[in-house]
Amino acid sequence: MSDVTSTAGTPLKKVHFVSLGCPKNLVDSEIMLGHLLREGYQVTDSPEEAETIVVNTCGFIEDAKKESIDKILEMSELKRQSGVKNLVVAGCLTQRYKDDLVEGLPEADLFVGSGEFQNIAKILRAREAGSTEKRYFNLPTYLQEDDAPRVNSRPGYTAYLKISEGCLKRCAFCAIPKIRGNLQSRRLSSVVSEAKLLAAGGVREINIISHDFTDYGWDLRRADASATETPEALLEALADVEGLDWVRMLYLYPDGITDRMIELIKTKPRLVKYFDMPLQHVSNRVLKAMNRKMTREEIEERLARIRAEIPQAVIRTQFIVGFPGETEEDFQELLDFVRTQRFDRVGCFIYSPEEGTAGGKMQQTVDEETKQRRHDELMALQADISRDKHADFVGREVDVLVEGLSEETDLLLQGRMSQQAPDIDGVVLINDGEAKVGEIVRVRISESHDYDLVGEIVQTH
Repeated sequence: MSDVTSTAGTPLKKVHFVSLGCPKNLVDSEIMLGHLLREGYQVTDSPEEAETIVVNTCGFIEDAKKESIDKILEMSELKRQSGVKNLVVAGCLTQRYKDDLVEGLPEADLFVGSGEFQNIAKILRAREAGSTEKRYFNLPTYLQEDDAPRVNSRPGYTAYLKISEGCLKRCAFCAIPKIRGNLQSRRLSSVVSEAKLLAAGGVREINIISHDFTDYGWDLRRADASATETPEALLEALADVEGLDWVRMLYLYPDGITDRMIELIKTKPRLVKYFDMPLQHVSNRVLKAMNRKMTREEIEERLARIRAEIPQAVIRTQFIVGFPGETEEDFQELLDFVRTQRFDRVGCFIYSPEEGTAGGKMQQTVDEETKQRRHDELMALQADISRDKHADFVGREVDVLVEGLSEETDLLLQGRMSQQAPDIDGVVLINDGEAKVGEIVRVRISESHDYDLVGEIVQTH
């Protein structure tokens, strides 16, 4: 790659980003990138070419923390061997383990918490000017501004849109409120303006992200009774944004899904009939211990309501196995529930105790071997369900958003139906026909597998 120079003839400083964890973290990385590009940096896909490497970490669960530490150590070794000047450790893990991380990772040059990441350009400028400060922490109260110089790092046809920070819930297993703070919702006008800007730039698919979509605006309405920010108002506004084809909501907690929400998703063509509902468990005893706000009976009522109103709706959920106090009877109840409900998508986490949470203080009554067995049993059951559901697609025609060549072979194209969210669900492999990246085409499904489908293009729009 040849060096790009500024208008003054000075080579642009190169930065390499590693963004770990959830899409919410990715949006933070995109905001940091925007600030750095504005400051005169050039992004590079090659860490060896970079002057600065930023590792935006995740600190949600044990596996994510380990992945973050491993990546930091990998980048620090690369720094030792190459000309990298600055290794920046940012994000949730940094915010959560401030002092421990600074002391335990002397290889890193800067530590930037989730309340300071928006100041990344100023922080690097200060270091360049001779500052020896390594620690940059603040309360996690940053909320994306209207003029935040965010750069969409996703392919040009798709983007994530973050509508809030922090979380209102206090689930016993989750440390997010301690890392990200309390709920802060963006103004409706700000969210819609960003959606229109993304659409004007060629984005056809928007995935709405937050820690709980159904709590959107609660904080604003609490502070001002005249505030109009509600999940329903946001759905109505986004459904009218010209240029968008698919608007998908992620992370809808079941206790907040209203009849009006269901009606909007049913009747508005741009709103994808996709419900991402993290149920976590179904045993009332375990739900209560988790500090979840719904009973099994209430969950079943919401699921029945969704399916009655939108029979074609895709329902994705996730569960936690091995939570303190979960008995074999509780787990069998969960298996029976999954067997009966036949969800379209299921994810499963093995519980790990997190510092500073109510669950972390409970007696850990489930051993690791039992946790793993329960995880494997649940996922094996879901694989059978998924295989059967995918077999029902054979012979049907579906709209597919083309993403490019398959990750498996250059002989196939790859895309997604509206029922498949990016990064977490399967794909549609296209074995016949031509299409451009970002184009939505009609595909007839000819084969099905556990998580992916195969078909041929029968029509371009």
